[in-house]
Amino acid sequence: MNNKKAKLTPQQQSYQQLQDIHEVKRPLLKNCVKAFLVGGIICVIGQAISYMYLYFFNFTEQTVGNPTVATMIFISMLLTGFGIYDRLGQFGGAGSAVPVTGFGNAVISAAIEHRTEGFVLGVGGNIFKLAGSVIIFGVFSAFVVALIKTLILQLAG
Repeated sequence: MNNKKAKLTPQQQSYQQLQDIHEVKRPLLKNCVKAFLVGGIICVIGQAISYMYLYFFNFTEQTVGNPTVATMIFISMLLTGFGIYDRLGQFGGAGSAVPVTGFGNAVISAAIEHRTEGFVLGVGGNIFKLAGSVIIFGVFSAFVVALIKTLILQLAG
């Protein structure tokens, strides 16, 4: 770090000192605790939904995952549409980016942001900017894992 400061001009060093004085110190521990609590609450809600599907809709432990994920995405999309998820993200930071709900939020946020450009080019074109890459990498990684599993089973048996 000192080598970088030595390469700065006197004006840049002066600016760096001024920036260090006025920089807002982030409450790291407080932010971590809030992220942990928000992420944990989201996971508890997901677990409750999973139990609901197990006991009221006769899913098995092997099949309960898909409807639970779909329900969590749907809830996060609704909350994003009503502006609640954004406030949750402001409070909980990274805790609100729990993979499934964060994905739903990101997809709908892109659609809401570009709705003035029309349904086809605005919403349709921008909603898949994130979702498309997630789907492609998900399918590709599933293919690679299945290929490795098949090779291992062929070599073992």
